[in-house]
Amino acid sequence: MMTRTEDAPDGGSGEDGDRQPGDPGTNPSFSALLEDSVEDLYENAPCGYLSTLMDGTIAKINTTLLGWLGYRREELVGQRYFFDLLTVGGRMYYETHLAPMLSMHGQAGGLALELLRADGTRLPILVTSVVKTGPDGTAQLIRTTIFDATDRRAYEQELQRARAAADQAREAAERERERVQKLATTLQRTLLPPTLPQLPGMEIAAYYHPASTDNVGGDFYDLFPLTDATWGFFLGDVSGKGPTAAAVTSLTRYTLRAAAVYDPDPKAVLDNLNTVLLHKYRHDEPGFCTVVYGSLRPEAAGATLTLASGGHTPALLVRADGTTSLVETPGGMLVGAIPDPTFVSAEVHLQPGDTVLFYTDGLTEARTRGRERFSEEQLRDYIATHGPTTASGLIGTATDLLTGFGDGVEDDTALLAMSIPPAGGRSL
Repeated sequence: MMTRTEDAPDGGSGEDGDRQPGDPGTNPSFSALLEDSVEDLYENAPCGYLSTLMDGTIAKINTTLLGWLGYRREELVGQRYFFDLLTVGGRMYYETHLAPMLSMHGQAGGLALELLRADGTRLPILVTSVVKTGPDGTAQLIRTTIFDATDRRAYEQELQRARAAADQAREAAERERERVQKLATTLQRTLLPPTLPQLPGMEIAAYYHPASTDNVGGDFYDLFPLTDATWGFFLGDVSGKGPTAAAVTSLTRYTLRAAAVYDPDPKAVLDNLNTVLLHKYRHDEPGFCTVVYGSLRPEAAGATLTLASGGHTPALLVRADGTTSLVETPGGMLVGAIPDPTFVSAEVHLQPGDTVLFYTDGLTEARTRGRERFSEEQLRDYIATHGPTTASGLIGTATDLLTGFGDGVEDDTALLAMSIPPAGGRSL
């Protein structure tokens, strides 16, 4: 084991003995530097020093500042005022801010100004000034320390340019977003009927809720005359969103109308639509949909609906006594997905006071309490609590429900309701 004596370097122990080779305290050159003169420190400091009389006359200036400005000492001392070296804006700031601050508080610090060099160029600076007073408290002169702020100003200007570029990019993005929204809204409008026809002895109401204003949805509905006594209607949901979905929606709407004229049987209408979609999109991006198509025949006291469903959500029937039920069409397949799908039909007789609602899954698949999805059975139970209703009343109830879901509505929603006025014309 080594002892303390063995560990200590040669040259003794104690305070002096702790110094190591290269220690500044043992370096003669370093000691000489510490004896640098105050005058040399003033003249060659890394910042500018300037002393002026109280009226601003330059009384003293160090070599560093003279070098920055490009003047000779005799050109400034006793010949110029400090504000003569400032830009026009700097002079105004000097008179309105710096001079009053010095007069009232005796000091002013951290001020950003610009000095004019002898060659006319500008020097960004940071200024701190203090007033020196005599023994009797009388102000005698102003001492000013000046730091070269060229790098800082360049950084600030670069920051401003970056901020301006970011603002321009944000404004461009906002303009582009507005353009896309306008395009989507215009395109969406072409995919829905501007108004629905008035049917004798019936009330019709509809509503469309877009999940996004930036994109075109794939939900659609329509009601149109087939003959003097019958009407065709449909409501559906195309797969996907955006321009592709809009194209499928447009093709689907016009095909349904044309197919209904060719053969009004609801199952035949869906068969023809299936053929068209398969032919069009078999080799391209899939284009299929869920849809319910029906023919409507108003009668003396009510109406008969014959409908066929291609994988669509069941209609909701509200009877005149307030009871509710789902018009099930089990087994109905997607339209446009396979060559030989099965479509299921059903017939509904509407009596005075009855109302039927067709809807897309944006309503019944809305999320509640964060994760759970609203179901068709929950919709039926919810509507049942409101009792007998009308088409417009049922649309109002459903839209209130949508609004209550808030952010839980993740998909577009289309609603189409039909009702027969209550017997005797009593209001609901």
